[in-house]
Amino acid sequence: MIEIERKFLVKASDYREESRSQLRILQGFLSTDPDRTIRVRCIGTRGFLTIKGRSYDAGTSRPEWEYEIPLVEAEELLALCEAHPVEKVRYQVEAGPHIFEVDEFTGLNQGLILAEVELTAASESFIKPAWLGREVTGDIRYYNSHLSLNPFTQWKE
Repeated sequence: MIEIERKFLVKASDYREESRSQLRILQGFLSTDPDRTIRVRCIGTRGFLTIKGRSYDAGTSRPEWEYEIPLVEAEELLALCEAHPVEKVRYQVEAGPHIFEVDEFTGLNQGLILAEVELTAASESFIKPAWLGREVTGDIRYYNSHLSLNPFTQWKE
């Protein structure tokens, strides 16, 4: 399966009023190799294992497979993960026919807020809400696997 998405910084908190849900996410990486990223994620009472291939199309597309696994197994796998876990609160916000996933990072990535929108084609147009900031699609610094190794609070920009 191919995942096609665009990623943006968020410049205002208006998305909170427009949000239809809020989820706490804890995730870690068994592999951060760009050719085969393997992520373990806990969302509430559910666990997931996700495998992603190398990005192409300037970071817009990449192969992705996601499987639900028992929560207890996801928690056990988190203990085997590399580096730091990534913690965030996700808001889902409708914008026309699309849903933006807005992630407010906590822990070592506190202060970072990113929004992603999944598309059916790289050239697909979509509504850009006013709270959307600069596009960072393809910038590896904003990949969750990179944030686990190089947390936002430790950046020196």
